[in-house]
Amino acid sequence: MTWDVAKTAIDYILDNEQDFQEDSVIWEFIGGEPFLEIDLIDRICDYIKLELYKREHRWFNNYKLAFTTNGLNYQTDKVQNFIEKNKSHIHVTITIDGTKQKHNINRVYKQSNKGSYDDVVKNIPLWLAQFPNATTKVTISSEDIPYIAESVLHIYELGIQTIHINCVFENVFKINDDILFEEQLMQLADTIIDNNLYKNTSCSFFDETIGKPLDPIKRNNNWCGAGRMLSIDAAGNFYPCTRFAQYSLRDKKAWIIGNIHDGIDKNKLRPFLTLDRCTQSTQECIDCEVASGCAWCQGENYDATDTPTIYQRSTAICKMHKARVRANNYYWNKLFRKLELEGRREEFERNKKNVKTEIC
Repeated sequence: MTWDVAKTAIDYILDNEQDFQEDSVIWEFIGGEPFLEIDLIDRICDYIKLELYKREHRWFNNYKLAFTTNGLNYQTDKVQNFIEKNKSHIHVTITIDGTKQKHNINRVYKQSNKGSYDDVVKNIPLWLAQFPNATTKVTISSEDIPYIAESVLHIYELGIQTIHINCVFENVFKINDDILFEEQLMQLADTIIDNNLYKNTSCSFFDETIGKPLDPIKRNNNWCGAGRMLSIDAAGNFYPCTRFAQYSLRDKKAWIIGNIHDGIDKNKLRPFLTLDRCTQSTQECIDCEVASGCAWCQGENYDATDTPTIYQRSTAICKMHKARVRANNYYWNKLFRKLELEGRREEFERNKKNVKTEIC
């Protein structure tokens, strides 16, 4: 992205307040690797701050600068100076996929095919010192499944206490992947509960709200936020989400909803604003007894259909969701029994102490 494109995009957003009425804003820089363009990003952020001040905009001091980075150049002077300069408004996520073996499956240097784990992990202590409550995001595909349990535990050992983790939405899972997936999650559940890791850590695979029938009141909410965010590419085109840009799609044509010069085309955006669960799900999905927590990606829905529509839900992760629900039930049942037993033991000890006191 050039400076002129970035500046024009910011001006468009700030000049059209009627289209952006939220009380706060997140300016998110994603790639690729955003910190490769730290000089440009620094200039962009300075411009944003000055414009918000000049316009006495409601977003002044009510904004966040968000980054997801591979962490390779996190320690460089330019990146560190930028973080210090914006420390009251910045949030940085470093992606670490798990153990060295798991991380290096996909994250390799193009020239040498060498894995990047060692170069990333050395920057984790600095990152956690600056962002003590930082989280990371792990994505699971078929080849990653055997490493799930050990990878989550390894990330905890690195000092990251909250892990957002999910299966990819694409149709990549093989026969029996769901069985292996469930086994990995149950193994992870045993370790977390037996070692009391649940007291200070969190893994999004285990969630007490999933695996139930849909709430009759909330059942028709759309899962995905596509269309309720604005994504801008290097050429200044607008998308309902980056997943609708051409480089994110396998076969479909990019879904452009405008550009920095002509603005947002409301007619091209409208289909996203009318999306709900029922308009894109089969009746089987709507009536499913474990439907709650079953997610989807609007871009993958579009990419996977036979026709160019966003109103057809991809169900490639159905068996993976059901396996997760079974493991989730195992996790919460085991944790409940453990806490119930510990509660009874504590009550017994209190009663025993009271009896001794009375005898004395």
